[in-house]
Amino acid sequence: MAWRTSRSRWELHPPTLPKGIRIYAIGDIHGRVDLLDMMLQRIREHVARHPIARPIQVFLGDYIDRGPASREVLDRLSTQIEACETIFLRGNHEVYLLEFLKNPTILTEWRHYGGFETLLSYSLMPTIDPDPTEQKELAAALDRVLPPFHREWFAKLRDYFICGDFFFVHAGIRPGIPLEQQSTDDLLWIRDDFLKSDKDFTKMVVHGHTPVAEPEFCSNRINIDTGAYATGRLTCLVIDSDDLFLL
Repeated sequence: MAWRTSRSRWELHPPTLPKGIRIYAIGDIHGRVDLLDMMLQRIREHVARHPIARPIQVFLGDYIDRGPASREVLDRLSTQIEACETIFLRGNHEVYLLEFLKNPTILTEWRHYGGFETLLSYSLMPTIDPDPTEQKELAAALDRVLPPFHREWFAKLRDYFICGDFFFVHAGIRPGIPLEQQSTDDLLWIRDDFLKSDKDFTKMVVHGHTPVAEPEFCSNRINIDTGAYATGRLTCLVIDSDDLFLL
């Protein structure tokens, strides 16, 4: 059963979407293709039961790493044709993979954030502590096995998406900086300066990146990263006009 937010949270003027649009915002997947498949099915069923002119799926990034099936997640998202229009945002973990292809030594850092799990999903077998030679060999091997349609999909990822009174992004924004002037680094990596701010961001920011036990509904932002890889809970926020609920 969907959980609904209290209207009192939004005070006098709830953020809204244009008429005829409904958004399904999906949090960080991190290699959990099982949860992704279940959520896509729930979205299909919800759209079928409650038709609307323009349903839009917005994925907030961090599709890979940590969980066991990063390649399978990318297979699904880069090839599956959905009834909904779909927006894919870039997460900081996608940056790691692409940087690894150019700079293999980043594996020393990436491994601590789930990079080994991603390599394993592509049938690559890193040792416990790869030296620079092995790092280079692994990067070359990933470059060989990475499907062309994965590369094309990575190239199309967006840093943010704006619709109505909502701003969708992976990590957050830098307070005090206009939305159109935000740096890519902040959009993909920021934490405390954004999370601890009570400023009016001019749009309601919907984000992931920082795992929380339950979705956070604040006066200026909504966090829907519920740590799917560890908790088994992938969150989808449905926004329909000024109504918000979890699918």
